[in-house]
Amino acid sequence: MKIKQFKDDPLAHYSYALVSNGKMALVDPSRNPMQYYKYAEENNAKIVAVFETHPHADFVSGHLQIQQETGSTVYISKNVGVEYTHTPFDEGDEVKIGDASIKAIHTPGHSPDSLTFIAEENGETIMFSGDTLFIGDVGRPDLREKAGNMKAKRVELAKQMYNTMQTKFNELPDDTIIYPAHGAGSLCGKNMSDASSSTLGNERQGNWAFKDQTEEEFVEEILKDQPFIPAYFGFSVELNRKGALNVQKAKYEVPVKLYVDSVEKEGITVVDTRDGDAYKKGHLPNSINIMARSESDKYETWLGAIIEPKEEFYLVAESVDQIDDLLERTAKIGYEKQMKGVVTLSEKVSKSSDDFNLEDFKANKDKYTIVDIRNESEIAEGKIFDDAKAIPLNELRNRADELPDDKPFMVHCAGGYRSAAGSSILENKFKNTKVYDLSEAIKEFS
Repeated sequence: MKIKQFKDDPLAHYSYALVSNGKMALVDPSRNPMQYYKYAEENNAKIVAVFETHPHADFVSGHLQIQQETGSTVYISKNVGVEYTHTPFDEGDEVKIGDASIKAIHTPGHSPDSLTFIAEENGETIMFSGDTLFIGDVGRPDLREKAGNMKAKRVELAKQMYNTMQTKFNELPDDTIIYPAHGAGSLCGKNMSDASSSTLGNERQGNWAFKDQTEEEFVEEILKDQPFIPAYFGFSVELNRKGALNVQKAKYEVPVKLYVDSVEKEGITVVDTRDGDAYKKGHLPNSINIMARSESDKYETWLGAIIEPKEEFYLVAESVDQIDDLLERTAKIGYEKQMKGVVTLSEKVSKSSDDFNLEDFKANKDKYTIVDIRNESEIAEGKIFDDAKAIPLNELRNRADELPDDKPFMVHCAGGYRSAAGSSILENKFKNTKVYDLSEAIKEFS
């Protein structure tokens, strides 16, 4: 039994290929299946199965496309209520992939329909834990109150997670290797380790969720300080239940136009992915600067947090070299269908952002309305500026009316990435008030 782990860095998502005796199974695959197809060719293996631990909230899975292109079987819990051809796979069920045996355990908590898969061959035990058990933590229980075939309140799911941790893994040996669906940086949990795998023995020793505690203590701990929920999460759950379109077809249906100085539909949001400095020199009206310069920029997360599911938008690329990558990243969260087009800009684009004097701000902070767009958990640890108005970035478009407009705005986050988006949102809202982006200069104050 050979296991290959694939990592999507911007979403901190892990997917897997299991190869045994010429047969290959995928677990929680990403939207674009080409990396798995290449791996199958390299190992002279046939993809025969796709296992889904649950309908994912933070990314769109390519299970339906993989099924259609390879003839493989999709195994998923009957509780998900999917709308495509599949084989229901639940606790007590077992299937052979080559010489490996794969069993399902019902492990509710992150979602009411979550499964954990146990693979065994020649005395080796592997656990694909999905969003149930992470390295150092467990999956958050607050994402399924409004989405999915089975909906559940967060307290109800927290209690189910407690029972899962108390009862579901007791028969498994300490040397069971754990492969989770996410690592540090994912919004599907909190306080996850940077490690990409672990053993059940290590987690029994070090993971807080295995500690001896009451249900009440467990529920209190798992519910506190969870990250914000991006707008697209419920949308992705439903899209995964239905099955997403072929990603190659979906991407290349998006119109491309070069050297534009305006877009056809005025008033539609424009997502500008360029570096903040380039954006400030010239951009289209109604633009939001969600930078996608490299994989270290959390473009997917903030696109899905700021832009609503099904909201139309145009996408601005720095150059044609970036168009394919931007389409790929946008499709990861299922937003390609609402794109009106992807464009590069003409040199005639003249709308610019306000330049600010850092020394003046340092000396006269009271002359500015300082807007802190960090997350609630960050703000709870302490303000950087005592008089700052705190509105998290994912709420800023809907709550900008709460801000006074009698002074220039100075927008800041923790490191400079999010403030580019935040300041551009306020520029669109307050046409007659200057808006400044403190950007990376925030590091001089924190």
